[in-house]
Amino acid sequence: MTWSCDAVAVIMADAENAKALSGLLNGIAQSRYYGNLEITEELLKTELYSELPLQEFKALHDKMQGIIKSIASADMDLNQIEAFLTAQTKKQGGITAEQSVVIAKFWKNHKKKIRESLINQTRWENQLKNLKWRVDVKSQSKHSDQVNSAAAIVEMEIGTKDKQSEFLCLELNEAKLNEMLKKLNEVEESLAALTQIS
Repeated sequence: MTWSCDAVAVIMADAENAKALSGLLNGIAQSRYYGNLEITEELLKTELYSELPLQEFKALHDKMQGIIKSIASADMDLNQIEAFLTAQTKKQGGITAEQSVVIAKFWKNHKKKIRESLINQTRWENQLKNLKWRVDVKSQSKHSDQVNSAAAIVEMEIGTKDKQSEFLCLELNEAKLNEMLKKLNEVEESLAALTQIS
């Protein structure tokens, strides 16, 4: 099978377009979701689309950024993204089938990391980083009635990604543990009732 020069040129152009679009999508992810402030629109234009007029590049950049935002905010799975991208290819002023393939591949590779980034961006309070628990039996105590009684020891690591963690250690006897479990059940029932209402 022999290829004409025109066919080879078309294949090469398609490969270059896919590579540039992949770079653009990665650049948008870097600047918008991964916090890399060195990646700017100007840099992406210069490195990937130097031949494209500024207005056309801006339109392409904004379109791709909007598509990634829609996909990320909906946390689309592979079936949802396929349906979404198919709809985008049929929409006037939408995307091409080739762009659809590149976007789907990009999302498959970046979904988990972008989702984690979005979750971390919405946290402003401390979070529970680690929890360990065990049951100990007291062998010594100031009060003889507490010897050989069981105690639950709960160790929690609390903090944010940027700060040093704090550690909290709780010792609960059987009565306190039962009281805590009762309160947790009440919270669970309240949350279940709220989710059924909405």
